[in-house]
Amino acid sequence: MAVCAIEKPRRRRGKTGTGRGAASPVLRWLRALLAFGIVMLTLSAGAAHAARPAASYKVDIDASPRSLRKLLEAHLDIARFAKRPDISDDQFEFLITATPQQVRDLAATQGYFSPVVRTDVRTVDDAKRVTVSVDPGPQTRISSVSLSFRGPVLTEDPAQENAARFAFSMHEGDAFSQGDWEDAKNASLKALQARRYLGAKIYRSEARVDPRTHEAKLSVTYDSGPTFTMGKLDVSGTRRYPEQIVDNVNPISVGDIYDVQRVAELQRQLQNTPYYASVAIDVDSDPAKPADTPVHVKVSEYPYNSFRGGLGYSTDNGPLIQGAYSYLDTFGKAWPFTVEGRADQIQQYGQIQLAMPPGPRAWTNSVLASYTTTDVSDTRIYSIRGGVQRARTSQFIDYNYSILYYQDRLDQNAIAPTTSRALVPSWSWTRRDTDDPLFPRKGNLIHAEAGFAVKGALTDQTFVRGYARGQQYLPIGKEDLVVLRAELGGVFTSGSSSGIPASLLFRAGGSNSVRGYGYQSIGNEVDGSVLPTKYLVTGAAEYQHWFSHDWGAAAFFDIGTATDTWGEKVFYPGVGVGARWRSPVGPVNVDVAYGIRNKDVRPYLTLGIAF
Repeated sequence: MAVCAIEKPRRRRGKTGTGRGAASPVLRWLRALLAFGIVMLTLSAGAAHAARPAASYKVDIDASPRSLRKLLEAHLDIARFAKRPDISDDQFEFLITATPQQVRDLAATQGYFSPVVRTDVRTVDDAKRVTVSVDPGPQTRISSVSLSFRGPVLTEDPAQENAARFAFSMHEGDAFSQGDWEDAKNASLKALQARRYLGAKIYRSEARVDPRTHEAKLSVTYDSGPTFTMGKLDVSGTRRYPEQIVDNVNPISVGDIYDVQRVAELQRQLQNTPYYASVAIDVDSDPAKPADTPVHVKVSEYPYNSFRGGLGYSTDNGPLIQGAYSYLDTFGKAWPFTVEGRADQIQQYGQIQLAMPPGPRAWTNSVLASYTTTDVSDTRIYSIRGGVQRARTSQFIDYNYSILYYQDRLDQNAIAPTTSRALVPSWSWTRRDTDDPLFPRKGNLIHAEAGFAVKGALTDQTFVRGYARGQQYLPIGKEDLVVLRAELGGVFTSGSSSGIPASLLFRAGGSNSVRGYGYQSIGNEVDGSVLPTKYLVTGAAEYQHWFSHDWGAAAFFDIGTATDTWGEKVFYPGVGVGARWRSPVGPVNVDVAYGIRNKDVRPYLTLGIAF
């Protein structure tokens, strides 16, 4: 940006006739000439820009495979400078001369050590056209891989040595490339450093390539260095909230053997609290000081007041709006107070919660109250819930203990509205054991919960309730995946389900239940109303094929039922196909399912892993 400062003319002492508007004719002519010169310079610069010549030559690169051609297009000087209009004849000749050697150097990084290069220069319509033809020859293959280790790992932790060997991704018979060679060495080193040997390094590495036989012999020697143990936390960035919070959620004890998983768990524990916007953890890796090495934790805190909101859409619930307000310093003791709400076409939900800061081992106590209305399948449920809970979240397992009071009103077509209440002590447990939390390919997710109520203790009917859900991921080769899902639920009581709060009963159907049927449309149908039931069972099997890292397709079969009488169960099967996208914000699934029993076709759109 240009800035022009205009000052008022100053009167000179002892002079007259030099005030505002009294400039001499000579000064006026000089100003006019200066303005004319600026205009002419501007016009000439614009004309020069408009007359700028186009690129002096064009380049075509003929090479295969495609990866080699892309590499040459990106890094060959003759290609990179083709768009410049100021290349002189001498510079052009130099680029042409240098091209064959540059092709050999670049091709060597992908394992082609004897390429044949031809460079053809022609003039077509007064424009030079350069064609670079490359016959890469046979690609070098790996004939042997030798990994060796030195240091305490040889006697202290053979399993860690095996982990490093397993992480080395190049094997005999594989094509050799410089990029894969570097990636394999670094992956193996990272695996060795992940536990105990934080200061491990590559002691020696060699790739011996024979261009005549097109074979490569690889050898790497790793030096593990000493075993590292973790010391006290060095915390910085805490201004609003007590540093004790960090200590309470810390899963690491002084003297523990270094493990990158424990460090990741500490980071997860801190980010699961409502206090920290970001967490950075660094561990000293000086091999001269491996004992009780400091763990540096730098946090960035949220302000006391925060607002969150969002919009969304799902085929089950339609458009969605949600929001929450939090105040994180209630009573001046870092007690979080939260008010949140959510509304869509089917359900409206609101909750208030007051929690204490995390205590030892990250256990958090809270008191809460909520109100939910659900209107689906001609059945309306109005549910009030309130009570206390004690929860703990870790990297792999979550626990929750609670005592909650439910009071539900059920409105249906057949009879007048009914109200049920129950005081329910309950327990829930969730385990995550997958290779990737966002895009899993291997492992499983399991959730289980149980509760009970006793008639007379703020409860209309005695019952025991259990529910479990699981997902298993089974990789098939490098591109395919099988996903299995199942859920079971039951409310066990000597009477009917009418005395049990409806929000504790079950219905099925929808994108994360049985596809091919409407959301919660499978249950006990009475006069058009689909009522929640005492028992639930659903299952799904899905086969995914991935065409690229981000895009895939799926075929699936779902089946399930929800019933009050197990002897009179009716299963609802559904089949379909879908598209899968690993988006920047999580997995996106687009499905089309056919409900075999109701002969209906339904589309589904889901974002994320429902669990």
